[in-house]
Amino acid sequence: MAFINYSSREIQLKIVYYGAAMCGKTTNLTTLHQLVTHAQKGELVSLATDADRTLFFDFLSLNTKTLPGFTTRFQLYTVPGQSIYNTTRQLVLKGVDGIIFVVDSHWERMAENVESFSNLQENLIENHLSLVQIPYVLQYNKRDIPNAAPVNYLEFTFNNRANRAMAFEAVAATGEGVLETLNACARLLLAKYSKNPNSHAAGVPTTTTGGVKATTEGPSRSHRAGAAA
Repeated sequence: MAFINYSSREIQLKIVYYGAAMCGKTTNLTTLHQLVTHAQKGELVSLATDADRTLFFDFLSLNTKTLPGFTTRFQLYTVPGQSIYNTTRQLVLKGVDGIIFVVDSHWERMAENVESFSNLQENLIENHLSLVQIPYVLQYNKRDIPNAAPVNYLEFTFNNRANRAMAFEAVAATGEGVLETLNACARLLLAKYSKNPNSHAAGVPTTTTGGVKATTEGPSRSHRAGAAA
């Protein structure tokens, strides 16, 4: 749920990276934290357990116009990949505005990917939400591995819905596709609140331009599989 902070003149939007253990959620956030300019970002916070961790950081999108006189702050979270931390996953999803589901391209991890995608939908229901309501983007990560699962197979498995999501191939470890994925989700959120100016927040954006600004040029090659939701 978008939150308007009138004292700091900010609109806050929460994006959660979801997926199976070791799929690349943490790598996405650590890479993004390196790419976003120092003036824009907060500290990368790690809430660690013995076997897993949740990462968080926030940043200001200075080149995104929303309400006159307001800036947009994106809050980025990961969920623990291991199923024993499902309660933590549910807590992280509270107040979520957008979701990036990260798919591991290894064939041997496909069952875990499918289970995680199903678990995401179950946990959204626990929060009285669904993928119909929440803008989400798919990221097919680890595309550099030998014999990666074909994109058409991943599309059939994870994006075979009436309203297909935007999907991007990525190699999060090198930064390829990382900014593109985040920018797509951010723009979906801004478009959503622009089209629904009286819902989900006390005050909402009225125009939507721009995206995430990085310290360096983003990866030159990105892939979009599927159509916009």
